[in-house]
Amino acid sequence: MNRHIRKVAVLGSGVMGSRIACHFANIGCEVVMLDIVPRELNEVEKKKGISEDSKTFRNRIVNDALQFALKSNPSPIYRKSFASRIETGNFDDDMSKIADCDWIIEVVIERLDIKQQVFENVEKFRKPGTLITTNTSGIPIHMMLEGRSDDFKAHFCGSHFFNPPRYLQLLEIIPTPSTSPEVVDFLMDYGQRFLGKKTVLCKDTPAFIANRVGVYSIMSLFHAVNEMGLTVDEVDKLTGPVMGRPKSATFRTCDVVGLDTLVHVANGLKANCPDDEEKHLFELPDYISKMVENNWLGSKTKQGFYKKIKDEDGKSQILSLDLNTLEYTPKERVSFPTLEMTKPIDDLKQRTKMLLMGMDKAGEFYRKIFGGLFAYVSNRLPEITDDLYKIDDALKAGFGWELGPFETWDILGLDQGLKLIADNNKEVAAWVSEMKDAGITSFYQVEKGTKRYYDVASKSYQTIPGTEDLVMLDALRDENKVWGNSDTTLVDLGDGILNLEFHTKMNTIGGGVIEGINKAIDMAEKDYRGLVISNNGQNFSAGANVGMIFMMAIEQDFDELNFAVKAFQDTTMRIRYSNIPVVIAPHNMALGGGCEISMHADKVVAHAELYMGLVEFGVGLIPGGGGTKEFAKRLSEELHSGDIKINRLRERFLTIGQAQVSTSAYEAFDLGYLREGIDEVVVSREHQLTRAKEAAVMMAEAGYVAPKREKDITVVGQEGLGIVYVGAHSMLSGKYISEHDSLISQKLGFVLCGGDLSENTVVSEQYLLDLERKKFLELCAEKKTLERLESMVKKGKILRN
Repeated sequence: MNRHIRKVAVLGSGVMGSRIACHFANIGCEVVMLDIVPRELNEVEKKKGISEDSKTFRNRIVNDALQFALKSNPSPIYRKSFASRIETGNFDDDMSKIADCDWIIEVVIERLDIKQQVFENVEKFRKPGTLITTNTSGIPIHMMLEGRSDDFKAHFCGSHFFNPPRYLQLLEIIPTPSTSPEVVDFLMDYGQRFLGKKTVLCKDTPAFIANRVGVYSIMSLFHAVNEMGLTVDEVDKLTGPVMGRPKSATFRTCDVVGLDTLVHVANGLKANCPDDEEKHLFELPDYISKMVENNWLGSKTKQGFYKKIKDEDGKSQILSLDLNTLEYTPKERVSFPTLEMTKPIDDLKQRTKMLLMGMDKAGEFYRKIFGGLFAYVSNRLPEITDDLYKIDDALKAGFGWELGPFETWDILGLDQGLKLIADNNKEVAAWVSEMKDAGITSFYQVEKGTKRYYDVASKSYQTIPGTEDLVMLDALRDENKVWGNSDTTLVDLGDGILNLEFHTKMNTIGGGVIEGINKAIDMAEKDYRGLVISNNGQNFSAGANVGMIFMMAIEQDFDELNFAVKAFQDTTMRIRYSNIPVVIAPHNMALGGGCEISMHADKVVAHAELYMGLVEFGVGLIPGGGGTKEFAKRLSEELHSGDIKINRLRERFLTIGQAQVSTSAYEAFDLGYLREGIDEVVVSREHQLTRAKEAAVMMAEAGYVAPKREKDITVVGQEGLGIVYVGAHSMLSGKYISEHDSLISQKLGFVLCGGDLSENTVVSEQYLLDLERKKFLELCAEKKTLERLESMVKKGKILRN
């Protein structure tokens, strides 16, 4: 069936419903979101004389929910205007609107009887063939089908989004025995390609996959805390980024999610998993029971494992809970020899090995946690899934783990994992022992650029479904590396396209990255057809290395600094004017220099989650790698005359002057970092590199010709400078900015306007680059700039130029 999703109905507008509606609006769908009619008028409505027949009253719940979602931070919407794609209504008056929807998603309260009532109502209006899914996180999917038609049953399954839907990648698809295979295949593909999700096919078992293993992991840790005498601060230090988990680690995550939510899932697992060998761990420790009794549920009740207070001086202070006394105490500084030993190791795989070698309490903790986890996940096959990769995918996409349990086990080695299990008096599943006896020692392998997993049923390696046509760096890197230095690796993607990836700390840009970009272009021009610049780091690039700039500036080595800045400018221009197409695929942070190199690509294939900006103003500088020049050039292309010209100059000036960073790729278009009609957005991170390679191939096959160097850029000169100088003086007089900020503003404006020219003048791109570099170096000589740079370096923020 050639199925298309143009219009979606979301039934229920709570925290999940409203944000699911926003995410469908993000990808261009029309959305109808419905909820119940309020029971009675509230006091505000009574004072305004609003009647119970009015839409204002009848749609109050759904409208309030939508507005609350749109005002929340982080935002559930890519661009504010996308909210216009959402139409609201109520179940009593507007259920007929679902008749022309292609997908109906139920997101009402977690009560089976209420869900069944909603579905009975849906049957009256739903057209045959329409997808109908439930977002339940705990109710067995098959139990909702009582009394439903055969067509309803065939097109029904679970579609479990994780909160917040825009940001957490996991979408669990849970079919029933009646669900059509076509429906399952469609949702698995649609969720991945269009919603940008990691779609994981689950069995209809309690808590499905991610919450089953994730909540086990948290509950196991709750009990380990008691046994090992660890504190809240110690556990969050041990279970955060150091082991490839989110910054919120364990207890802070519980506070954000809500302890009541976690306890609800744990109680459900205890009641519904009588054969789970670790069911005793779903019993609540005494301190958890007491916290629930005290209503210390986390952020929603203003206190949980952490509590924010004002001290005697009125300053905010975070206290952490003593799990023995249940009293709040000042956060403690945590230090373990094992953590100190792993500080210099950026590579998570190598760091993980080191963590388990520690001979202190931290090392003991990691051995205990991983030993239990390895045993637990091995025993979940085939109960919750037949395929081990689905457990890894679910934990990574739903809980933010950088490495799944089986991936981690592979890093340590099969025998080491089995030893950890035995040392913790746990039992591994029989299939793992059988795998070892057959001489197979890893859960994954890479073969000809494809990642394959060990399939328990066939006792052989199989390609992960849905990845057959994807270009994956991790699977190509070892076999297809053609060049590299300490900061970059150049990989052959096939079809004549190379990929350059950075692997510095935060993917910052220094001499090694500059060398890598130039070498990649050299090789591509000689023997290949195109170049993609992308990487698998958490961020595309956090900018140039501030430490390097600071050292040269503090030593007053301006000849060397001029050489370094010019090398960066020459490199961005090389990207622009090379003889092969250069496609850049940024994701997450693309700041400072990371933004500048992107702005010089032939095409940007941006991930929707893109936080892009020229942020140099914050450290007392202006963009010096071609960013300021590029804004002046784009301003020339946009300019017409009169007020429009000056207004656009003001907008572009403020974008840099306020160090504005996009909150999505779509907002990067609004800020002028991305170009309409040239650059594009993909929602799926997994498909981003594949699409970037396709774009490079298409340009090459279309007979790519390098653009001509720009020599006819119109700058506004004194006409614009007057606006800039008056504005800076006004802000300084009003004490909104410092004298140093005023100076930076004037130098930024000087470059954007092309200098002190008496009239609109045509200049070259090189003229603007020289002007940009000159003003950048002048700012580097300023004492206040050096102070800001030094402050950044001391804080360890060697990431933004």
